[in-house]
Amino acid sequence: MAATLAKHHDTPPFADHKDLHNVIDATQLGDVPWQCFSAQYTGEQPEVAPPWMDDEFEVWYRDPRAMAHNIIANPDYKDEIDYVPYREYDASDATRRWKDFMSGDWAWKQADTISQDPETHGSALVPIILGSDKTTVSVGTGNNEYYPLYASIGNVRNNVRRAHRDALVIIGFLAIPKTDRSHSKDDAFRIFRRQLFHSSLSVILSSLRPVMTTYEVVRCGDGHFRRVIYSLGPYIADYEEQLVLSCVVKHWCPKCIAVRTNLDGGGIYRTREFTDFLINELHADVLWDEFGLIGDLVPFTNDFPRADIHELLSFDLLHQLIKGAFKDHLVDWVSKYLKAVHGTKRSEEIMSDIDRRVAAVASFAGLRRFPQGRDFKQWTGDDSKALMKVFLPAIEGHVPQDMVRAFRALLEFCYLVRRNIITEDTLIQIQDALRRFHHYRKIFDTVIPTFSLPRQHSMAHYVDMIRLFGAPNGLCSSITESKHIKAVKEPWRWSSRHNALASRVDFDARGMLTGTILSSALAALERKRAQTVAALAHEVAVPDLRHLIRYFLFSQLNPDDARNPEDIPAAGLPRHEGKLQVFNSAAATFYAPSDLSGIGGMRREHIRACPLWRNEYPRNDCVFINTDSDAEGIVICFFSFKHDWEVYPCTLIQWFEKIGDCPDEDTGMWMVAPSFHEDSSRDLAVIHIETVFRAAHLIPIYGSEYIPPSLKFYQSLDTFGSFYVNKYADHHVFEIAS
Repeated sequence: MAATLAKHHDTPPFADHKDLHNVIDATQLGDVPWQCFSAQYTGEQPEVAPPWMDDEFEVWYRDPRAMAHNIIANPDYKDEIDYVPYREYDASDATRRWKDFMSGDWAWKQADTISQDPETHGSALVPIILGSDKTTVSVGTGNNEYYPLYASIGNVRNNVRRAHRDALVIIGFLAIPKTDRSHSKDDAFRIFRRQLFHSSLSVILSSLRPVMTTYEVVRCGDGHFRRVIYSLGPYIADYEEQLVLSCVVKHWCPKCIAVRTNLDGGGIYRTREFTDFLINELHADVLWDEFGLIGDLVPFTNDFPRADIHELLSFDLLHQLIKGAFKDHLVDWVSKYLKAVHGTKRSEEIMSDIDRRVAAVASFAGLRRFPQGRDFKQWTGDDSKALMKVFLPAIEGHVPQDMVRAFRALLEFCYLVRRNIITEDTLIQIQDALRRFHHYRKIFDTVIPTFSLPRQHSMAHYVDMIRLFGAPNGLCSSITESKHIKAVKEPWRWSSRHNALASRVDFDARGMLTGTILSSALAALERKRAQTVAALAHEVAVPDLRHLIRYFLFSQLNPDDARNPEDIPAAGLPRHEGKLQVFNSAAATFYAPSDLSGIGGMRREHIRACPLWRNEYPRNDCVFINTDSDAEGIVICFFSFKHDWEVYPCTLIQWFEKIGDCPDEDTGMWMVAPSFHEDSSRDLAVIHIETVFRAAHLIPIYGSEYIPPSLKFYQSLDTFGSFYVNKYADHHVFEIAS
């Protein structure tokens, strides 16, 4: 290289590797550089000061204003961003709908306030959405905690924020002060730790303060320049962190002043002005005992205009509903109730059967299985979400009717608030589900001393917060928690783990932490399937398959003929004697924006009809059929054949029929059973694959009988005679099967 340059009397572009790194670091790659500041206790110290008073605590951060510029200017978002607040109404009945953040009343009110100032009139509102949550990066051993701070802007639509297309970015690592055991419970240390949190946030966000009252001009992703004004928007946090943010005492509500011993008794909403008034007028002991306020702390929002931390605390579906009200409360209460009523031995037998029922649930796309039931210690949010989908049928028959209905009410509340679009009718359904939950949970009052529980009480605020912030699925802590993996945990594991935070920042700036390495390749094993009608009939044990195909062909070739193909003489039916091709699965694509899906809300799932799934057992999924709104079936096989030069992709299914004219009153789920002819033969049909809507999930109606320990999950569809259509399998199924 040097010899080549010498011939042309040229010099190398870089003097050495350090020069190369300096050039890389100085290159504008669209990322925001990391900065650091230190904080230390500055108050009065006793003669023998505890060690934390002399320690310095580092806080790493990136400029949130530059972060906002990057998101606003990103051309990928030009069609997925709202520059002005709006109110959306259904054209058919003029009722209001809430979806993305800018459809809520909070953004509307903020824009009204901004427009009243002649200096900022006409500026676009850019709300800064924040979220923080401690996380542990070590696996199995160690105590490696980090405290990441995330940020987004409210203009980006919910589907983009949930998809993590850099619309939610990490802007800081907050300090986690620690001290020895003898001082860890000191009031002074606790106050310092909380005030350090607020002071750090205030410093990190300080670059936004000038442009909250004076507009700046920024380039947007659509190529236009706009005047913008920033505001602090909702803060995503779990209950413990909400207490820190709002400076509220544990067991109190950070949103309202309801008395902690009777949270559901009601109380006016907390406000910044009311809290300041109380702190100025009342003694610290009165604030603590009667209003649940810590008067020694100042929220970081007090340093910014138009910011009220009590109002800005957002919903938290994951910790308030899924982990809190469902897993930590109702699921545990069932165990306590059974023990109180039946005694230890009998209750353990019942809980073991409930575990077997949970383990016996058939497979379903995206559904996590519990091979040993609930008997494991380390529960994640995904585990709790998966248990929600299958727990209700498992307890029916072992617990009182009101207990089943309490679970149903809570599950319906969770699924309703998780919808992508919420209408006024949905709000009424949410309120009704909450009313029923409060009524039926009284069945637990024999084992639960109080229902004044902050996480359950938070459900009372959801309707008001939906009106303020739009659909909750865009402001959930599951968004920030899942971001931990890419933003914190993987970079830590790739680092030398020595001074890992600084190393992480350095490597990230050089672009060395992006991308993945394919470590292994998996080869798919294709099994030989039948290639003729006779062979397939033998393989799937359906001797009448030839007749079913002829009935199908008649319907396809004569779509306007209303006659039942089974009533037509054999001579009048078309025949197929050629080859066919059998498939182990088919893919269904449908619009399901309330679930994990693409930016456009489209979701793709695979429906299996495999004689040997994973070399262990046959798998035949159930499906919803489009030809009849009341139809469900289990797929026996997928196949295609050519007739008169046209290819017909088909599905051989066994029909199910509904039990009753309405869903079960206790569980809220439709009940079905396999359909049979008068001669007890299975009700089978060959249908066009385009009539298959999507996969359905059936859970056995267990009743009060114990199930055998030897029963395998892949045997449940063949063992039981009636089933629930599991509307809790995912949010899309909840909408179509309710």
